[in-house]
Amino acid sequence: MIYKKGRYYMAKFTWQGKVIRKSTRATEAKIARAIEGKIRSELARGNWGILEATPAPTLAEFLKRDFLPYSESKFRDKLGTLQYYCDGAKRLLASQIASLRLSEITDQNARQFESRWAALSPSTINCGLRTLRRALSLATEWGTIDRMPKIALARGERQRERVLNRAEAEAYLAACPQPWRHVATVMLGTGMRPGELYRLRWEHVLLNGHGGLIQVTQGKSKAARRLLPMLTEVYQALKARHDSQGSPAEGWVFPTGSASGHMEESSAKKWHAKALATLGDARKKNPDSLEVKPFEPYCLRHTALTWLAPNCDAFTLARIAGHSSITITQRYCHPQADAVEAAFQRLAERREVVTEGGHPQKQLAASGEAEPDSSLCLTEG
Repeated sequence: MIYKKGRYYMAKFTWQGKVIRKSTRATEAKIARAIEGKIRSELARGNWGILEATPAPTLAEFLKRDFLPYSESKFRDKLGTLQYYCDGAKRLLASQIASLRLSEITDQNARQFESRWAALSPSTINCGLRTLRRALSLATEWGTIDRMPKIALARGERQRERVLNRAEAEAYLAACPQPWRHVATVMLGTGMRPGELYRLRWEHVLLNGHGGLIQVTQGKSKAARRLLPMLTEVYQALKARHDSQGSPAEGWVFPTGSASGHMEESSAKKWHAKALATLGDARKKNPDSLEVKPFEPYCLRHTALTWLAPNCDAFTLARIAGHSSITITQRYCHPQADAVEAAFQRLAERREVVTEGGHPQKQLAASGEAEPDSSLCLTEG
């Protein structure tokens, strides 16, 4: 017989009085039954070695032979992601965990890795741990190991969940030099990911004279591909850029002299730092001016989605954000007590009063029909 355990089907049968259980590493029942038949055939020939599990490779072997080549192919057009995994792999290869077999790695080893690099920032440590997570996930998906252990991340990593208020956002935009002001304006108006915005092309921007649409054609998942309408300020920013570039039909919306030809995270951080420095200088000259505490550029996206959350349901917000899981979207929904009370109030106002005959009185009144005679209603007995 075969049965599913986790991702793969297991084969279970009795052979010469012994109960045999072995993973087929197949995700389809038909293939699993064929593999079970092959196992029985090999045992009949006296090949008991087929029951011996193939030793899993060490982490170092898997990273060099499988993970890094896969990442180079998968993220060829996403140099930032590729560099992130390369940095994480380099950190893992320089630690004692590299000599362990994939099947031996546990969260305890991850904690030892964290202790080994304790002098580094939590973000740097988590770069290695996220790379480890991804490598183990791929090893499980490819059947190299049977299950993926849970790997916790290091605490204390700087979060990007700061939400700006309207006054802070206006002050920040006013301090931004171009072209970063236009980038920040579009991000605050659409909730696009920074990387999506940096790689935006004119072929995917529709300007119709008073508004328009932005088509996101690639991203972290299939859900990232979406259409986003423009607010007035977003339209004005993109229209100004379009006119200043000679109204091109194609090309980068935010071109630079980088190797990719468009704005990159490194240059974006420099523009962002200049805006924060301008705000800091203004604060020194006038202590009564609005204080805008430093934040990460990604917080502009988080702010935009948080502003949108009260105006739509979580599933619509997930579509706008390009999330493949509603669990991620929940971080942007912050229902307050008055919002909960208002929801119940709206429900009470819309509730229909039902008569014994099962006809809603509000609908009857709206249609002009007479209320039914309750004497015609069926009663017990």
